[in-house]
Amino acid sequence: MTSADDVRETVKKYYGGRLESSCDLQTSAASCSLSCSPLPSSVTDALRLVHPEVTKRFFGCGLPFPAKLEGCRVVDLGSGSGRDCYAFSKLVGPSGHVTGVDMTEELVTASRQYIEYHQKKFDYKEPNVTFVQGYMEKLGEAGIQSDSMDVVLSNCVICLCPDERAVLQQAYNVLKEGGELYFSDMYASKVVPQHMKHDAVLWGEGMGGSLFWQDLIALAHSIGFSTPHLVSASHIVIYNNELKAKTGDISYASGTYRLFKLPKRPVVSKATVTYKGTVGDFPDQLDFDSSHCFKKDVAVEVNGEMAAILQSSRFFPDFEIEMSDKPESNSESTPQYCHLNPFLLADRLGSSVKQCSKTSKEKV
Repeated sequence: MTSADDVRETVKKYYGGRLESSCDLQTSAASCSLSCSPLPSSVTDALRLVHPEVTKRFFGCGLPFPAKLEGCRVVDLGSGSGRDCYAFSKLVGPSGHVTGVDMTEELVTASRQYIEYHQKKFDYKEPNVTFVQGYMEKLGEAGIQSDSMDVVLSNCVICLCPDERAVLQQAYNVLKEGGELYFSDMYASKVVPQHMKHDAVLWGEGMGGSLFWQDLIALAHSIGFSTPHLVSASHIVIYNNELKAKTGDISYASGTYRLFKLPKRPVVSKATVTYKGTVGDFPDQLDFDSSHCFKKDVAVEVNGEMAAILQSSRFFPDFEIEMSDKPESNSESTPQYCHLNPFLLADRLGSSVKQCSKTSKEKV
């Protein structure tokens, strides 16, 4: 594979024709995902309502379902069979809208077949889901306007794209100020060597194009996003011995991160924040990520960037925020990113190869 077009054609063939279901994948990517807390009932209920044929052709590696989606305008990058889109359709409600973008014509055509089914299933007067064929790195050409989306979601497809920087840049462009990129993807324990990127099966499985997890942080900052916040992680198991030999000493993990498009002003002040208990499904505490758990009516101090996220995002009404007059010192602002390592979080959560099997069904 020597060009972006070659990569795209490989992925189209791999997912559009070669794979009939997630059980055909050669890793546990579609069945392993451990969150720090149980999924809320609204998400599990929404997933159960998705048509079985749509779920069968799901190839994701995580459960990218952030809280407080009602009324949001959402775009799903690499929507595939439409499983997540239809679940999001239920979660955003009739006043929200979901757009699924995928480059594979077979998957877009298949996903469109179930629009009316889910509209009736959710008892909506009009459908609130649209599927378009297009490229994640060219969202403008797919009809997605700049500064138009509240949330950009993606489930294990950015690692299949030949230009990950372009994908994150496009996500940034289409988000409103305060908007969020919330996505699951595959990550490597070290930089993937060039020769692995030319292997069609390794690329189709997500292993050839996986980012070294630390590179995501630098990439996000260079585009203008906040520091990524790690939500959940699991180790990925390679079933195929031939592929295992090709990957050598590189390990893989699925990780779910959330990144925010912050206002273009410097973040300088810490804050004391108190969660009001007003986010649906989270009356007692809001698990924002693997490092931040906000309990109702308990004041906690957060750094300047987290304060800016809470102030500018859809979560602003759910917090009392008292800014500090004391600016963060340079020493306090020195980044320490070990808490963003998906491999360490997977270890902490007890992700085990015994929990993943090629034929296992995702438990939700």
